[in-house]
Amino acid sequence: MVRTASTMLPLGTAAPAFELPDVVSGATISIDSFADKKALLVMFISVHCPFVKHIQTELALLGKDYSDYGLGIVGISPNDAVKYPDDGPESLKEMAKTVGINYPICYDQTQQTAINYTAACTPDFFLFDADRRLCYRGQLDDSRPSNGKPVTGKDLRAAIVAALSGEPVDINQRPSIGCNIKWIEGNAPEYFTGVRAEE
Repeated sequence: MVRTASTMLPLGTAAPAFELPDVVSGATISIDSFADKKALLVMFISVHCPFVKHIQTELALLGKDYSDYGLGIVGISPNDAVKYPDDGPESLKEMAKTVGINYPICYDQTQQTAINYTAACTPDFFLFDADRRLCYRGQLDDSRPSNGKPVTGKDLRAAIVAALSGEPVDINQRPSIGCNIKWIEGNAPEYFTGVRAEE
């Protein structure tokens, strides 16, 4: 495991399009699936990563807490499931059911969606406003698997509340930290360095 930081894609970037299968329902999920939502949260996650396991309960709570407030959420796993079968569609489906996730969980088999979003780690969060412009990218909160701080989701939740209210999101944002994305051999993009993140 390489402790990796998110790339911090420039704020204001338009949400890259995608079409991916939901591992639970089998439906094709795209940006248009959330056309009626006030904001859209795109999360890159995995099953086996200890950083994601650490926040699984909070990931489920995000879906439950904001389901009536106009937030669209999609979780996307981009990891190479050949080398890391625990991150394949069946494991994702089981995780979604076990944790109680109520939003689509998709598998990015080609990893092209992750590349388009400049995703680097799991978890990696991208929040887009009503115009589908990036207004937050960074950490869920200060909690990490070994630092003893409680998982509250405070950084991301503050951004969500602002976005849903049409208010500016605080531009002081800290990178997410997690496991490096497990790229298919020869697929790692130029932006990905895999350098160990420091906090």
